[in-house]
Amino acid sequence: MQKVKIEAFKVIGIAVRTTNVNGQAGQDIGQLWGKFMSEGIADKIPNKLDSNVLSIYTNYEGDHMKPYDTILGCKVSSLDEVPVGMVGQAFEGGIYGKFVSKGDLTKGVVFGTWSEIWKKDLDRVYTADFEIYGERAQNPTDAEVDVLIALKE
Repeated sequence: MQKVKIEAFKVIGIAVRTTNVNGQAGQDIGQLWGKFMSEGIADKIPNKLDSNVLSIYTNYEGDHMKPYDTILGCKVSSLDEVPVGMVGQAFEGGIYGKFVSKGDLTKGVVFGTWSEIWKKDLDRVYTADFEIYGERAQNPTDAEVDVLIALKE
């Protein structure tokens, strides 16, 4: 794990409230990704800063086993125009632990990284954790996805 400083940022996308209990998140987040891709959500986001897709886990009720929101979206320069059916949220940034998932996205490589993270004794703050699907994730069977975990400073 590498520690990195993340600057404040804003995101617009679609969201679902879910929990990791009984595998519910896998189902909910899978459906959210399906909607994001099939409806071309990324193309409908105004004021995008780049083409990276972020999967953000935020608004935690406690630790990773309590309910939280997942937002799939893109970084934007402004939250002034949030399309109907989407959400916009600002994030403060801070110190993050950076993990890299490498492998086949269709075989759950990112979930495998999360399983390892949950076993670690990290000083997490449960503000906003996220994955970045950028250039290195274009080939789903040979992808690299950055996973960033908010840590106490």
